[in-house]
Amino acid sequence: QVQLVESGGGSVQAGESLRLSCVISEWKYTTYSVGWFRQAPGKEREGVALIDEIGRAKYADSVKGRFTISKGSPEITLYLQMDSLKPEDSATYYCAVAYGMVTALDPSYWKRWGQGTQVTVSS
Repeated sequence: QVQLVESGGGSVQAGESLRLSCVISEWKYTTYSVGWFRQAPGKEREGVALIDEIGRAKYADSVKGRFTISKGSPEITLYLQMDSLKPEDSATYYCAVAYGMVTALDPSYWKRWGQGTQVTVSS
């Protein structure tokens, strides 16, 4: 059973940075896409960034230029460097993995999720 474990969340002031990590284990396929999503209280889950099967990164407009997604190997480790944080970035952040090529930041395309890590940005 695939497992995704996020870490790195916390409470920061606006303008500061955080780096989230996600370790994905027991993933049995060599082709996959990975992504970060977030959900604020009372709001729907939304896509933040992804890396598709061939390594292309895609970002939500709200985080372009501030967030950077990357991944490590051989164990699948996903990172999200978040700079110039804003109060509206406050949310629970989730990592996700999907088989093959997924280029949509729509959460409905992603089937495997971590438990989330909380990010709080105060003004």
